[in-house]
Amino acid sequence: MRAGLDEAFLAGLRDAGVEVAAPEPRYLEEPRGRWPGQAAAVLRPRSSAEVARILRAADAAGVGVIPYGGGTGLVGGQVKGDGACCVLLSLERMDAVRAVDSQSLVIEAGAPLEAVHAAAETVGRRFPLTLGSQGTAQIGGCLATNAGGVNVIRYGNARALCLGIEAVLPDGTIWNGLTRLRKDNTGYDLRDLLIGSEGTLGVITAAALRLFEPPAVEGLAMFALPSPQAAVALLGIAQHRFAGCVSAFELISRQGLMFQREVGMDLHYPFAEDPPWMVLVELGLPEGMDVDEAFAGLYEAAEDLILDAVIAQSGAQAQQMWELRENLPVANRRIGAICSHDISVPVADLPRFIAEADAMLAGMGDYRINCFGHVGDGNLHYNVFPATGRARADYDPDPVKHAVHDLVVDGFNGSMSAEHGIGRYKVEDLERYADPAKLRMMRAVKAALDPRGIMNPGAVLRQPPSKEQSTET
Repeated sequence: MRAGLDEAFLAGLRDAGVEVAAPEPRYLEEPRGRWPGQAAAVLRPRSSAEVARILRAADAAGVGVIPYGGGTGLVGGQVKGDGACCVLLSLERMDAVRAVDSQSLVIEAGAPLEAVHAAAETVGRRFPLTLGSQGTAQIGGCLATNAGGVNVIRYGNARALCLGIEAVLPDGTIWNGLTRLRKDNTGYDLRDLLIGSEGTLGVITAAALRLFEPPAVEGLAMFALPSPQAAVALLGIAQHRFAGCVSAFELISRQGLMFQREVGMDLHYPFAEDPPWMVLVELGLPEGMDVDEAFAGLYEAAEDLILDAVIAQSGAQAQQMWELRENLPVANRRIGAICSHDISVPVADLPRFIAEADAMLAGMGDYRINCFGHVGDGNLHYNVFPATGRARADYDPDPVKHAVHDLVVDGFNGSMSAEHGIGRYKVEDLERYADPAKLRMMRAVKAALDPRGIMNPGAVLRQPPSKEQSTET
């Protein structure tokens, strides 16, 4: 990829009718404020044909292209701070609903997740991918990062919710894979290859999504618990009693609520005293079942595990409970983490991991830990913060990060990136922990589909040195 960016490249795109704009600050930022980005221009196509025109020109000129969705990613995949200047390709103008029926929805990649939900509701159906950033996050970015969220326990990650995609490959070829078939066993699964590739193999421009009948009865409750062991045990009882009907099962620690208060959040806390641990449990039940009776039965079945419980009696009360969970990352950002970990281990091992990680860090220094996340998926956000009265700058994050990730991978055969992806932030971690055979296969796929390395250069896989750099070294 070329170090400079010829103005003739942008002029040629303008002449071809592509909207070319100077990058506003919002395009060069990421939610945690860690990495300022750079870009020569923002390209805003209106169709897959225009995306193809952009990539064909970029491939010919050796210009790097960073696909840009809602900009909500947490691992720097949407910002490039150094190296050769690239262009951002924003799909925000491509948000049309192409087709919708009771089984599926075909929608363009620039549609915000909230718009996808609204389109599903027009036919009385639900698209269950739910994120705190759903007003901004776009469905193309959700698929490119294989987004998770709070409903994975019931419905799966973004990959499980997608039937087919339309994508533009680095050479400008448009792949029409917008099948709405449930079964199509005709060779390699190219859909799943591009989903989760973080814009490094091509640009997803539209998707065929699965829709679901909404549960007839829904309810939410918060259970106060003494330990993560109790949380995993309660999950097992809930899944046994309500097979396939547990829609969310979210772990919250006392430290998370303490952080919310510390930064001045005015939220409604359901218990008179903050318990050591809590789980937020959402049930979606079939017609004829009573949600209050269901939660009461769950309480009775697990009474020896539970300290207290509150069942939401209205939509407003349910929203108050969800606000506690959704504001955990907001409070974390205001406190300022030394390092954040998006990890996964087998569900049964969650309690042991938390105990061992806590003990390990207690022997390394003075830290506060806010551990929360998706119990049913084995996915924890294990975040480490300065002690009270100390600043993030007082700590070196690398020993903490490596210690936690070593424990996850070597001690529990887990993953150091459960749902956020690799981006640019975790490239070194992928090299450190991934199986060598996996890395070889990933590099081979990248070289085959994007031989000039124009697609999101430096994300997921380290950008190889240019010929000029190789000659200099």
